[in-house]
Amino acid sequence: MAILNVSLRGTAASSSSSSLPSWPHLSNSVPFSLSKKPVIAKFPNTTILSPLKLRLQASFGKKTRASLSAIMATGGQEVLPPALTSTSDPPPLFDGKTRLYISYQCPYAQRAWISRNCKGLEEKIQLVSIDLQDRPAWYKEKVYPPNKVPSLEHNNEVKGESLDLIRYIDSHFEGPSLFPDDPAKREFAEELLSYTDSFNKSVFASFKEDGTEAADAAFDYIETALSKFEDGPFFLGTFSLVDIAYAPFLERFQPFSLEVKKYDITAGRPKLAAWFEEMNKNLAYKKTRRDPKELVESYKRRFLAQK
Repeated sequence: MAILNVSLRGTAASSSSSSLPSWPHLSNSVPFSLSKKPVIAKFPNTTILSPLKLRLQASFGKKTRASLSAIMATGGQEVLPPALTSTSDPPPLFDGKTRLYISYQCPYAQRAWISRNCKGLEEKIQLVSIDLQDRPAWYKEKVYPPNKVPSLEHNNEVKGESLDLIRYIDSHFEGPSLFPDDPAKREFAEELLSYTDSFNKSVFASFKEDGTEAADAAFDYIETALSKFEDGPFFLGTFSLVDIAYAPFLERFQPFSLEVKKYDITAGRPKLAAWFEEMNKNLAYKKTRRDPKELVESYKRRFLAQK
């Protein structure tokens, strides 16, 4: 029950009774008399909406589409489910719910996770975390035979591959569009998305070597790409799927390069530095970030052990 504390002054239309009448519903004009004392009005079965929900539902029955900036700025940390292991039972598969299978440590899965959050789909797409070091057999047998993450269970089908999934989530679910309408930006977006694997391979190769030449060329390419459009700090000016595709890897490359290689990837690259600054303001993305120390230790085990 919601309780509204109302303090009114003066007298409404005249009434034969000085007491406050009860009302089964609200009306534009109900003749009654009020004293100057505060009145406690009680409304049973009433839901108090948060400010965000009030703004989204204040369209008098019309479907409201939240802006990208509003979704990105939404606070509140999501309670993450524990990772499922070889001894864990599967969720009730193909029951009509939409599930995104991820690993919290996997940058490819993080792409799909960020897309889900930026679309405001936390309540519509359920996260299912898989322990990649102790994967449950049912995941490969019943969900996704390639046995990788991410994968998306939707409409009784399962789809995979991170770059395909972020496009799918953007085009098949409600929420702000994460891909531009401008033809020039769409063309450049395709070029950048196609370059992601080459970029990652170049940086990974540099981690196994003493020098930074391969990494220099890769990060210079990123700096140049971020300089193409002047209407914002992101790859296409405004935030898009391209930023989502690169963010999980740049999030890992920056602290590892700085600590292990003594190489600041933002030095002499002001556009990249500005990109990091703006991305760190994106709460939808920040909800998916891992502890930088954890990321560095993971990359140390992966790359330094190979030397």
